[in-house]
Amino acid sequence: MTGKPTDKKNTLSGTDLIHADDELHGPEVAPSLSVSTTFRAPKPHDGPKAEFDTWNPTQHIYSRYTQNVSGRAERVLSKINGGYALTVASGLSATYTALVYYTPKRVAITGGYHGCHATIEVFKRGRKDMPIIDIDDEFQPGDLCWLETPLNPTGVARDIKYYADKVHAAGGHLVVDSTFAPPPLQYPFKWGADMIMHSGTKYFGGHSDLLCGVLIVPTLEQWKELWPIRTFLGNMMGSLESWLLLRSLRTLHLRVPRQSDNAFGLAQWLSKAAGGKSHDGIPAEVIETVWHSSLQGRDARGFDPQTQLEGGWNPTFAIFMTNEKYAALLPHSLKYFIPATSLGGVESLIEQRVHSDPGADPRLIRISVGAEDLEDLKDDLRQAFQAIVKSTKAKL
Repeated sequence: MTGKPTDKKNTLSGTDLIHADDELHGPEVAPSLSVSTTFRAPKPHDGPKAEFDTWNPTQHIYSRYTQNVSGRAERVLSKINGGYALTVASGLSATYTALVYYTPKRVAITGGYHGCHATIEVFKRGRKDMPIIDIDDEFQPGDLCWLETPLNPTGVARDIKYYADKVHAAGGHLVVDSTFAPPPLQYPFKWGADMIMHSGTKYFGGHSDLLCGVLIVPTLEQWKELWPIRTFLGNMMGSLESWLLLRSLRTLHLRVPRQSDNAFGLAQWLSKAAGGKSHDGIPAEVIETVWHSSLQGRDARGFDPQTQLEGGWNPTFAIFMTNEKYAALLPHSLKYFIPATSLGGVESLIEQRVHSDPGADPRLIRISVGAEDLEDLKDDLRQAFQAIVKSTKAKL
């Protein structure tokens, strides 16, 4: 697939990102940060006590239940995702909360983030009779299909509608981990998801400075069913993290499209050097394969990633080096790409994936593309490829 990134742009409203929480703000322009865990009780009054509304509280009692800034962040996340968003302490906390909510008979999952698999194993300690199956196995009533798309670490897209139809026909549910494709890139509810999960640490946070998980459900009733699970698992975000999240959401529409365009440009450029080819200063012997949703094309069932990724391509993808030595040297031979795990920040990150995921092939490199200038990123990779080849040959 070779279309330009600007060929397919679904817009994300900056007005919504900046004003969706207006009903909750005070007189200040920038949100105030309260570090209080507890709040002064109102004076007694005549008449029945009003029921505590967890979605729209008239007062706060204890920060484990509600607090102003996290509520404001949830309003913004709800608006841009087309549902009702609940924030939790981390992406893995969101995974665990979803498992508790559905209490599935079986979980169908294939590949993806190794931390999610580990969280499912922790959940299974109390559910010895909960088998793990493949997403392409036959489903049964009570199954939960956990579909990560685009997939970590390769950035390859999967067909949400196909798996939604398949699991719903069997009487199960579909959770889509859309961390790699936040709005405006992908909207899983449009394709049949029952719940959307994000590691908000990544693109919603966007600055590599907070931990956050997000679950989005279609109805307020479902949100109110999730709320006590979050509360009594103790998974509330901290006040500072909530404040950082709200700050970061204001610029999501500026950051993610830029990162998406950069990733598209890099993936297309790198792919021309894959398979032993020399291209634009990239030595022929360094790249074996490049994975990215823009390189997939239509599959045998007719799934076209471009249709599902309606607002742009995912900004994180992977390359497979020709040998382990090159993969070990590359992250430490760059100027602008930081050798670090995680993804989604405005700065470009790169890692030899085996350092974070012991099950990964040591030749696999994951790249999280930031908001720098594309030509600077190309220049940086070009010189790094040349340097690692020269260094390796000099030692022979």
